[in-house]
Amino acid sequence: MTHADHAPAPMQPPGRSRWRAMRARDLPAVSALAGRLHPACPERPAILEERYRLCPQGCLILPDPTGNVGGYVLSHPWRMASPPALDTYLHRLPDAADCWYLHDIAIVPPLRGRGDTHAALRILTRHARRLGISWLALMAAEGARTVWAHLGFTPMADIPPRVTESYGADACPMRRAISPAP
Repeated sequence: MTHADHAPAPMQPPGRSRWRAMRARDLPAVSALAGRLHPACPERPAILEERYRLCPQGCLILPDPTGNVGGYVLSHPWRMASPPALDTYLHRLPDAADCWYLHDIAIVPPLRGRGDTHAALRILTRHARRLGISWLALMAAEGARTVWAHLGFTPMADIPPRVTESYGADACPMRRAISPAP
């Protein structure tokens, strides 16, 4: 379930990211923001906490101008052929991950269009490369398929329908190859 910047964005200077590491104390605000931005795809706070606990380096916060949570990323290594259904526990990360799975990228409307999705993808790509993973994967939902296609993601076939359907009628599993590090 992912929301991205929906407008063309001025790019940030290289190396300048507004994202910071998520902290456990951010989780209530992340859960509240998820409920506000994804009312059609509700998840229990414990599910979001589990993602953070299993892969803290894949969880980021985009502060708003007042320092509150204006956006977040929940992501982790996973198996591309079997994305997790919405609102389900992972229990543990797979031993042989073949993708970095973007469980959710959400940004409040006033902060969209600044290039922060691009910046988050660069951060997650670095994490994936460190593990030898060569794909990013996600479930585009709530009308975000064209946004993710614009960002280089393509639809994936053969994903179990029960998983895709858990994200809503328009959900589309997508992936993007990670180029080798320069």
